[in-house]
Amino acid sequence: MCLTVPMRIEEIDGGRARCAALGHERWAELMLVADDPPRVGDYVVIALGFVQRRVPEAEALARHALFEEIAGVLTGGGCGR
Repeated sequence: MCLTVPMRIEEIDGGRARCAALGHERWAELMLVADDPPRVGDYVVIALGFVQRRVPEAEALARHALFEEIAGVLTGGGCGR
């Protein structure tokens, strides 16, 4: 199973985008979404170095909150501990 964290596009340079989420950055290729390219500020899902699709901002932020909650539980900081 693969879990993806939506990333926010911070910069576009030609056919690739610099994306950030939860303190991490990476570059991703835009060729798979060339027919309807995302813009700076959009949230996207990346797999294998390629932007796969856009994600609505509300969904992206909800996923971020969930991943932060999971990380807190795994490090002993959540679930009433």
